[in-house]
Amino acid sequence: MGESDKFEAKAKETLGKAKETFGKATDNDRLKAEGKADQVEGKVKKTVEDVKDVFKNK
Repeated sequence: MGESDKFEAKAKETLGKAKETFGKATDNDRLKAEGKADQVEGKVKKTVEDVKDVFKNK
């Protein structure tokens, strides 16, 4: 997994958490949903890159 890919995945997940928290604080359902979606996207990207690493190292 390239360093930039790691950073992007973690950033997406972190920003998603912040967006979800802000959505909860402001009672904004759209922001909460976007935040959750961003977190899932970040986790999926990280998982995909981890799988690539497994096959790359074999």
